[in-house]
Amino acid sequence: MAPQCSVYIATSLDGFIAEEDGGLAFLESAESATEDYGYSEFIATVDVIVMGRGTYEVGLSFPSWCYEGKRVIVLTTGPERPSVHGEEFSSETPAALVERLGREGVRRIYVDGGVTIRSFLAAGLIDDLTISVVPAILGRGIPLFGLGTPALALTLESAESYRTGLVQLRYRRA
Repeated sequence: MAPQCSVYIATSLDGFIAEEDGGLAFLESAESATEDYGYSEFIATVDVIVMGRGTYEVGLSFPSWCYEGKRVIVLTTGPERPSVHGEEFSSETPAALVERLGREGVRRIYVDGGVTIRSFLAAGLIDDLTISVVPAILGRGIPLFGLGTPALALTLESAESYRTGLVQLRYRRA
């Protein structure tokens, strides 16, 4: 059975997942010492995290590795770098990777990073999306979706607003 492929990501109100330079400072406006917006519950259901090289590099820049205890696969076409936290590198297509992970018994994949999410969408592999909209307009940056993103009908499962102004939308493929 094919694993469920899930997106869990934050965007600005105008659809950017990062600033032009890859910065994430806009997310600070929605940070909360008491609210993780369901992330802990979500990540507990994830067997493998698949991300692109750019997202991986951003993750390495954080003070601590935020994927501790999870299997991480970095999709890359460039030269492999040494594994820092036990992550694996793969040049497989999304379809080939999902098929292999399914054979390995993986049940849920967390797909992260704009390019990687768009490539999984193009392959028809995304089952559900949790998108947290942060109350900020960037005007420009790295888009979650963009020209060339394939059409996909979605069903809204829930919408929740928080005191920080963040609105979280949960969709399933229709």
